[in-house]
Amino acid sequence: MSNSWFQFKQFTIHQDKCAMKVTTDACLFGAWVAAHVKKLPTKLLYDLGTGTGLLSMMLAQARSDMRIVAVDIEEAAVLQARNNAAASPFAHQIEVLQQDIRWMPAEPKADFIISNPPFHELQLSSIFDAKNIAHHSDALLLEELFLKAKSLLAANGQFAVLLPFYRKQAMLTLAAELHFTVVHGCDVRQTPKHDLFRTMAIFAHGTAPHATFSNMSIGGEQEQYDPVFVQLLKDYYLKL
Repeated sequence: MSNSWFQFKQFTIHQDKCAMKVTTDACLFGAWVAAHVKKLPTKLLYDLGTGTGLLSMMLAQARSDMRIVAVDIEEAAVLQARNNAAASPFAHQIEVLQQDIRWMPAEPKADFIISNPPFHELQLSSIFDAKNIAHHSDALLLEELFLKAKSLLAANGQFAVLLPFYRKQAMLTLAAELHFTVVHGCDVRQTPKHDLFRTMAIFAHGTAPHATFSNMSIGGEQEQYDPVFVQLLKDYYLKL
């Protein structure tokens, strides 16, 4: 059974009421995006499908001058994310809304959008409704997510997404059709001995050639975190 909470250096994520729990790959994604956003003049960020509020909290820690609107369709997730944000040092930065993102108004435009969306499109679903919504994309297709991101982004805005590696090509094809270009990409494996299992990408409007994807391992050869992982997560993980 997953812990009911996850303690970070500057905040705590309670997750007992949320179907999507804190995962290592989501933490890596948040830290990877935070390192990128630190370099941008981002003032307004949308977290689409926020779950526990993990990504919003990581981004708020990285940028104290940034306003974050975190959105989820599930009432329990929204309440959990609100409580997590309210108990953190970043309560003044984060607003959590219950909303089907497909019907979000197109204004105000976001400077940046981050999303860790449902993973298993068209695969068998759980009998439990909350987990069904959180882990599967029957309710939200990848195309719908990208279309909504396109409508919500400012002209110079960027959009970050985490997906299973097997969906990378479908993601890139869809992005090209919608005139999104990869400005930063990274494929992730558990250790150097494992196959790639996640892909992380940051998109911007435009039709320039996609940036080259780098590779990263979470773990190293000696059953310890990879140095690149440590560098990204050291401001967040307690024991790094």
